[in-house]
Amino acid sequence: MTLNPNLYRLTVLHRQLDEAERREVRRRGADPFRLLRLKTLKLAVKKRLAALTARPALRPAFGH
Repeated sequence: MTLNPNLYRLTVLHRQLDEAERREVRRRGADPFRLLRLKTLKLAVKKRLAALTARPALRPAFGH
């Protein structure tokens, strides 16, 4: 089974956003607007990931 490149890219992006959010929370004087933006982006990526994994795999119909 090969990994869908979009699935991999979105997984990496989600992990990066999660790490950035954690760094921002730990930072003294965390910017609430930056946190909101990071959380919004992370949620959008999560929705895209869910849509990709919920979609049935497209398989070529050999001989049909």
